[in-house]
Amino acid sequence: MSYTYVTVPAGGKIAMGSDGKLNVPDNPIIPYIEGDGTGVDIWKASVRVFDAAVEKAYGGKKKISWMEVYAGEKPFNMFRQEMGDKAWLPDETVAAFKEFLVGIKGPLTTPIGGGIRSLNVALRQLLDLYVCLRPVRYFQGVPSPVKKPEDVDMVIFRENCEDIYVGIEWMNGTPDCERVKEFLIKDMGVSKIRFPESSSIGIKPISRDGSERLIRAAIEYALKHKRKSVTIVHKGNIMKFTEGAFKDWGYELARREFRSRIVCERESWIIDNKDRNESLTVEENARMIDPGYDMMTPNQRADICSEVEEALKLMPSHGYGQWKKLLMIRDTIADITLQQVLTRAKEFDVLACMNLEGDFLSDALAAQVGGIGIAPGANINYVTGHAIFEATHGTAPKYANLDKVNPGSVILSGVMMLEHMGWQEAADMIVKSIDRTIGQKRVTYDFERMMQGAILLTCSGFADALIENMK
Repeated sequence: MSYTYVTVPAGGKIAMGSDGKLNVPDNPIIPYIEGDGTGVDIWKASVRVFDAAVEKAYGGKKKISWMEVYAGEKPFNMFRQEMGDKAWLPDETVAAFKEFLVGIKGPLTTPIGGGIRSLNVALRQLLDLYVCLRPVRYFQGVPSPVKKPEDVDMVIFRENCEDIYVGIEWMNGTPDCERVKEFLIKDMGVSKIRFPESSSIGIKPISRDGSERLIRAAIEYALKHKRKSVTIVHKGNIMKFTEGAFKDWGYELARREFRSRIVCERESWIIDNKDRNESLTVEENARMIDPGYDMMTPNQRADICSEVEEALKLMPSHGYGQWKKLLMIRDTIADITLQQVLTRAKEFDVLACMNLEGDFLSDALAAQVGGIGIAPGANINYVTGHAIFEATHGTAPKYANLDKVNPGSVILSGVMMLEHMGWQEAADMIVKSIDRTIGQKRVTYDFERMMQGAILLTCSGFADALIENMK
């Protein structure tokens, strides 16, 4: 399409192939949003690192054609006379991300008032970027509040388009809220709203389609990257038909589409019990996996025995230790997960979460490895190929134009982008350089103030050090 405000550079377009894989030319056009506040400093530093890595990794045979598109305060100040509130997120920006598939962005201001709650959320929903991908790992030497941050090496798949992100809610006292409460109480017979007169109401939609595409992406990622497990995080003990259904649909999908490559955790217990004792009866096995078996009703016992019999059908393909080589599918309750990622970090690998739990977990894990200043993020639709890689922190306007802040979040998000494009050599070069640079204690102020003997670098100085350390 033709653009009025965006200048399209020379280069090729990334396209989604019929095989479900991206076709990336040697000179792809990549849309970028520099971001608000500190975003300007961070982008200037980050783009130099990306370009240097691509140049050194491929000897000039590959090069990114950067195309600036607009969102946030910059276009609002530039175009508000002609666009009004639409200037916060011009239609051309969304069109460019749709046309060129893969892009990257810095932090954006959330507009006060108007119809857009968050520009980040708007982009995710307009492009149906249903996976919020947050890998969290530790770089040796980064200050951390926990004893063993090196145990953290997790990848969070957070659902981006359902749950609380839909934003379906009504404020108490409004006519719409009263209508919803009347429907719930009078028509649906709901009696559990403790204070209906003063309650606001929100609705939390979770669908089978949305759950399956997220968990499918998590499993495919885990298999591709040879991870050991996918943990489905939920609060299904309380919200049985939303969070609980998310868990159940996840297990069903795993068994249906990946049967030969996965084992569910309870299946592994049953199979392992049988491996250890071939003469074990179904009932004895059931008693071993459910210690409360003898206190169950006859119907509950029958269900457990049926589960055991179904798992034992896998003995030819999964038995005799074969299951140990397969991807483990398991689930945990959300509040327990938040505790155990601290106390048993090594037990977690890839996590599939609904929106709210994924938000809590990604920020909590980032704190364990040094903070969101070096936490990367991506929003991806694995079906269409659309992806926007982004900083996970805010705009920090008080530090704007001071050349001070850590550009790590955008740089590591760019690493994810390069990996997504299949440019692994350039991505690896940046990661190794970050390891070397932090190992040399050459860091920005956020780390320098907590590291003994550290060398303080500016934002641009950190980029210089990264480029110097590329080998």
